[in-house]
Amino acid sequence: MAAPSARAWSRRAVVAALLGFVVLMALLHMGIGTISLTPGEIITAIFQRSDDTQSHIVWALRLPRVLACLCAGALLGMTGSAFQALFRNPLADPYVVGVSSGAAVGGALGIVLGVGAGWGGWLSGLGPLAMGTVGGLGALALVVSLSMRRGVLDPSSLLLTGVVIGALLSSVLSLILLWSGHDSNVVLGWLLGHMSPAHWNRVTTMATVLAITAPLLLRYAKQLNVLAIGDDTAQRLGVDPHRHRPIVLLIGSIMVAVTVGSIGIVGFLGLVAPHIARRLLGVDWRYSMLGAGLVGAALLCGADLLAQRIVANAEVPVGIVTAVIGAPFLIALMRRKD
Repeated sequence: MAAPSARAWSRRAVVAALLGFVVLMALLHMGIGTISLTPGEIITAIFQRSDDTQSHIVWALRLPRVLACLCAGALLGMTGSAFQALFRNPLADPYVVGVSSGAAVGGALGIVLGVGAGWGGWLSGLGPLAMGTVGGLGALALVVSLSMRRGVLDPSSLLLTGVVIGALLSSVLSLILLWSGHDSNVVLGWLLGHMSPAHWNRVTTMATVLAITAPLLLRYAKQLNVLAIGDDTAQRLGVDPHRHRPIVLLIGSIMVAVTVGSIGIVGFLGLVAPHIARRLLGVDWRYSMLGAGLVGAALLCGADLLAQRIVANAEVPVGIVTAVIGAPFLIALMRRKD
């Protein structure tokens, strides 16, 4: 077996550095607050759980929120990277095929109708997440069915149909906001991206989906490398785009639907993270897609940290923070010459 090349070792070093940065951001997020905690105190509270104040702060408040940020950021980052390869478009993001709009409509209905209000135990509070997931996958099914041409899924038609269905569902969402009355602020706050409350059952759901879907996406990294070049080249190299594209699309859509159903819509994260990862790791999706997940996790941790402290005695929706920071950052990144 051939030894790994210097380039491969370099990429592995970058991935290791990104992983360390994610851990650093997580410790920073958990350490800063009304009651500050040192990294040593945080680690002790995690591994030596007790009834003291520090342990309660970590386990009941900060740890689930940090894990929610890490899972949601990784899900959006990896999906954005996969979709940019799938559609051969560097401006594609996880929300490009209308799944987010469907998930937003489903989640908003779940909040307004009180779906799951009577669910007890582990299922408590998972109504909007369940409705959001169903709504997102329903939107995907509609977009795919309208994009089929003679039994083949056309990428250009898929993008256009996704935009149209997304606009239609956004109008439906506006009607829901008008219909919800006094609940509109609650629905709007959730739609703009909120990490609070980060209940353990939501964190567990996102973590489970990430643990299942991330390895599946990474299994298709080689195929994405070829699909990113073009369908004709892919077919000549033995990669059937008509077989692999729907599978990757379904996996990514599940990741998006669960994320939006859990925390709402967090803009620009899934668009920016893949660009940063490719700058650091190159265009090989075997590395850059994993890197996009790590970058997304770290960025969402940092954005949520800012969201809690930009305004005194108030919390800004994290989706607003990612949009305000992500938009100019992406413009600068695109204008910067290699």
